[in-house]
Amino acid sequence: MNKRERELYKKKLLERKQELNHKLSEFYSESKEVETGIVQDLGDEAESSYTREFLLSLSDTERKQVASIDKALKRVETADFGICESCGVNIGKKRLNVVPWAPLCIACQQKEEEEAS
Repeated sequence: MNKRERELYKKKLLERKQELNHKLSEFYSESKEVETGIVQDLGDEAESSYTREFLLSLSDTERKQVASIDKALKRVETADFGICESCGVNIGKKRLNVVPWAPLCIACQQKEEEEAS
C-alpha cells in the first residue's frame, strides 16, 4: 500500500474516531439524565436501570471501536496498515474500505470467530 492510500485511510479513521467520540459524549449525557432518585415505583426503577445499562453497553462497544481505531492509526504510521496481524497477508481493500480498523484478513477473522463460539 502506498503512502497516499495510507493517508486516505488515516483520514477515514480519524473521521470515524471523531464520530464515535461524539456518540460517547451523547451516551454519557443520556445515562446521566436517567436518574434513579426520581423513580416513583419498582416498575419505573427497573425501566430506568435497564435504560442506563443499555446506554452504558452501547458506550462500551463504541469505546472498544475507538481503541481499535487507535491501533489502526499506529499501524498507518509504521506502514503495517493493511497487513493481517495473524497471517501477514494483505487485507483486501474492499474490507479496509468497509472496516478500515480491521486488524485481520477475512479468513483469520472468521477463524477467530469460530474459535470464540
